Amino acid sequence: MVQPLRFAEFTVGQRFAGPARTLTLDEIKVFAREFDPQPFHLDAAAAAASPFGELVASGWHTACLTMRLLVEGGLPIAGGIIGTGVDELRWRRPVRPGDTLRVESEVLEIIPSASRPGQGRMRVAARTFNQDGAQVMGWVGTLVVRGCPLLAAPRRRP
Repeated sequence: MVQPLRFAEFTVGQRFAGPARTLTLDEIKVFAREFDPQPFHLDAAAAAASPFGELVASGWHTACLTMRLLVEGGLPIAGGIIGTGVDELRWRRPVRPGDTLRVESEVLEIIPSASRPGQGRMRVAARTFNQDGAQVMGWVGTLVVRGCPLLAAPRRRP
């Protein structure tokens, strides 16, 4: 895993790649039962009659797994990945049981804070690929990046 970076250590064009993870049929069904209980995520026969032709993972499952892979090394921000929004979210291909996903991220823009020197926001593209190198999902997020790691003691609000 790459050492987490502070705001001043990022540059436009910088790229990161995290670990890979294989998605199982059971994981797909567990997620779908809880968060996206549509037949093509839960039942093989219903999925066969769907536009997918077979059981597939929820796009939201893919998004959650993308976030997990970013946290595990695909985007090494000191203090954690804190988002203010996501643009251009696209599911490009279905994710099937047995697919192995990996994430690549790229810094697109660095926006220094006017009121907090040494920190600011970054626009980052995250692209999720399957084992064949086909992009299955992508988004552009705006993230808060601190100048130093979060301290153990919480900040008090007035």
